[in-house]
Amino acid sequence: MQSRTPASRTGRPRSAAADAAILAATRQALVELGWSGLTLGDVATRAGVAKTTLYRRWAGKHELVVDAVAELFDELELPDRGSLGADVEGVVLQFAAILARPEARSGLMAVVAESTRDDALRERIRDSIVERQKRLVVAGRRRAQKRGELPPESDPEASARAIDLIFDIVAGAVVHRTLVSAEPADADWVRRFVAVLLNGLAAAEG
Repeated sequence: MQSRTPASRTGRPRSAAADAAILAATRQALVELGWSGLTLGDVATRAGVAKTTLYRRWAGKHELVVDAVAELFDELELPDRGSLGADVEGVVLQFAAILARPEARSGLMAVVAESTRDDALRERIRDSIVERQKRLVVAGRRRAQKRGELPPESDPEASARAIDLIFDIVAGAVVHRTLVSAEPADADWVRRFVAVLLNGLAAAEG
């Protein structure tokens, strides 16, 4: 998994405590001020660090917010609930709960919108959030294969494509449900979604 913050620059050593304080302050500012009101100066004050300390770590507001939101998604864990379907339900419920948090909702929507005009920002979102969280798909597939629920992998390229597709389907559906449609991804919706994911459209009426 990649580091949660940008690579260190030459000079003074990085402080993990300062990084954590800055990212926490960023999320707090997102809740209280929203995307438009958040400034690097305010974040530095909240974190108790000099503004220059913040600029040594992040080039600007966009990069800072991406890393602050990415840290939330690093809280996701793959539960062992006895079956592939139950495991996926557990992850999706966690994901929906994170997206319900105002700092995640405000930050993610803002940086995704900004990334439509900024290729570097889009790449950072992919690296810091998307690629890091594909670990859950990898772990879930391996566990399901050990249980005999999925066939073993024989083609690495096909496996990589499958991982990408599974992640896109799950993340896309949950983000659309919670952030675009503004509907709850509650236990009933998650159960029905996972049934469709595993069994196809015929399960949609269940």
